[in-house]
Amino acid sequence: MNIAMIVTIVIAVVAVVVAAFVSSQITTQKLTKDSESKIGDAKAKARDIIDEALKTAETTKKEAALEAKEESLKTKNELEKETRERRAELQKYESRVLSKEEAVERKAESLEKRSANLARKEDELNKAKQKTEELSRKRQEELERISGLTSEQAKEYLLKSVEEDVKHDSAILIKNEVSRAKEEADKKAKDIVVTAIQRCAADHVAEATISVVQLPSDEMKGRIIGREGRNIRTLETLTGVELIIDDTPEAVVLSSFDPIRREVARVALEKLIVDGRIHPARIEEMVEKARKEVDSIMKQSGEDATLEVGVHGLNPEIVKLLGRMKYRTSYGQNALKHSIEVAELSGLIAGEIGEDVKLAKRAGLLHDIGKSVDRDIEGTHVQIGVDICKKYKENAIVTNAVASHHGDCEPESLIACIVQAADTISAARPGARRETLEAYTSRLKQLEDITNSFKGVEKSFAIQAGREVRVMVIPEVVNDADMILLAHDISKNIEDQMEYPGQIKVSVVRESRAVDYAK
Repeated sequence: MNIAMIVTIVIAVVAVVVAAFVSSQITTQKLTKDSESKIGDAKAKARDIIDEALKTAETTKKEAALEAKEESLKTKNELEKETRERRAELQKYESRVLSKEEAVERKAESLEKRSANLARKEDELNKAKQKTEELSRKRQEELERISGLTSEQAKEYLLKSVEEDVKHDSAILIKNEVSRAKEEADKKAKDIVVTAIQRCAADHVAEATISVVQLPSDEMKGRIIGREGRNIRTLETLTGVELIIDDTPEAVVLSSFDPIRREVARVALEKLIVDGRIHPARIEEMVEKARKEVDSIMKQSGEDATLEVGVHGLNPEIVKLLGRMKYRTSYGQNALKHSIEVAELSGLIAGEIGEDVKLAKRAGLLHDIGKSVDRDIEGTHVQIGVDICKKYKENAIVTNAVASHHGDCEPESLIACIVQAADTISAARPGARRETLEAYTSRLKQLEDITNSFKGVEKSFAIQAGREVRVMVIPEVVNDADMILLAHDISKNIEDQMEYPGQIKVSVVRESRAVDYAK
């Protein structure tokens, strides 16, 4: 390549560079002018905005100051108003306190005057009292001088005379009230009781502690005894009953204080006699069958009793216990028959006086339920019966009737009183119960001992099988008025100290005799 050509190229390149530089300078200047123009416009707008903001801030400041001033003024006015109200209220209280202080001062002055008057009157009363005591003393001395008695003697005489008058009046009052109450109560009670007894007809069976089994022949006695007595020993061991085989022809006596065991033994022995095969294994089998049969009989007896008196809804266990009472006696009276009679009487009495007949029958039927298991459980039949009723959730009225039918606790309802009366009627009916000779004589002796313990009693006699006691008094010690009080006191002591069926009549006899002899 020649130099000219190189120069030409260099010149061309330089020219392009210079042109580009000049062009960039021109562009830069133009852009600078545009930027300066825009910056100027922006500064002008900013100044306008700042001026506008300053003006707005100034306005807002003035408005805020004005509002604050108005709020301050309003608060000040409210405070002033509240202050005026408080001041007025304080003035009112102050005036009220002042008026009260004035009233208190006036009352204090009045009290001082009254106290002074009272002190003056008290002095006058003391003087009058002293004067009265002096006059009374002089009058008493004069009375003692005239009557010839001291004050103590006169007081004793007066108290004695008043006591005699009060005793006489009390006796007359008691006699009149008791007579009237007895007339009314006896009439109504007799009507109710007679009606109930007439409408109740219950069978009674006198039970004992033995049962007699008839034998087809005397040869059967030897078979019952067995070889070396093994059969009779097996039967006695399994049943807990004593067999008495004596000279009584064609009969065996079963003896036991437990009537259920005695019944099981009787049924088993009768089955063995009919079967004819008597040996220990057969005896054991028949005793087990007899137990089941007796259990079935007791259950059926309980159900029959509830149907007979119309009592429903009893717990099945209570029905079974009722059935057990078929083989329980009290003074020779069958317990189940007695309970049925008491239930019937209770229902009839309740109907007469307008009480719940069904509830009365229920209470009467269950009143002796404790006797069904009193041989197996410790405690009185009353407490056992209450526990049974509570266990099977019986009615509270029925439970109280069971608890109170012998007076162990207070009756809480008229039903309980009705059951007491029905129980007494059933037990006191002639022939319903029997006592042992020892218990009978002991009761009569206790009755006479109670009556003889009273002052003025000469002697007493228990008559009519202990249903009446006649008391002979010393006429010089006991007057007519004292007789009524004495009969009342003896009756209360008998009620507190003795247990007896029915009632006991107390007759006090005062006899004055005048004896002379013609010579």
